[in-house]
Amino acid sequence: MPDDIFPTALHVLIAAAVFGYLLGSIPFGLLLTRAAGLGDVRKIGSGNIGATNVLRTGNKKLAAATLLLDALKGTVAVMVAANWSHDAAIAAGFGAFIGHLYPIWLGFKGGKGVATYLGVLFGLSGLGALVFAVTWLLVAFVSRYSSLAALVAAVVVPVALYMTEQPKAAGLLALMSAIVFIRHRANISRLLDGTESRIGSKG
Repeated sequence: MPDDIFPTALHVLIAAAVFGYLLGSIPFGLLLTRAAGLGDVRKIGSGNIGATNVLRTGNKKLAAATLLLDALKGTVAVMVAANWSHDAAIAAGFGAFIGHLYPIWLGFKGGKGVATYLGVLFGLSGLGALVFAVTWLLVAFVSRYSSLAALVAAVVVPVALYMTEQPKAAGLLALMSAIVFIRHRANISRLLDGTESRIGSKG
């Protein structure tokens, strides 16, 4: 998706960001686990509403569905707003990401944003999404740490986008990556002291 030549009106960018935020705020992990009779996913594991924590319920299908739906929030926001402009798509993608992190429906306490990050990335750059996925899979396979895989991928992706001449997308993903690191502060501490939960753990 090429960068726009002409700037987008501010009201369009605001509308795109609000649309993305409301879409991103839908807490699929919580909705799916409750619908399946598994209670409140926020009361187990890490306490967040993302796919990794849903996996700790032992239901792999629900975890996969959560991952897909949380990613689609970002992709749909970007693709819809892309009908207005590339800048609007970027605004909507950022809005969806923030919506997942701070959903209005849950008192602004949401997930860590990795799936939605990937969904936004897929909407903006298929190549960037492929870089993220390959990096995540390689690190996760070797380490068995979902958080470490996400953090490494979040470092690699903005660089890859910049090197493939997608400066606006690279800037957005760099900002989102910084937020991902902030949201993973506790995970980073546990990685450093060797107490981080591995993929598949119910603890």
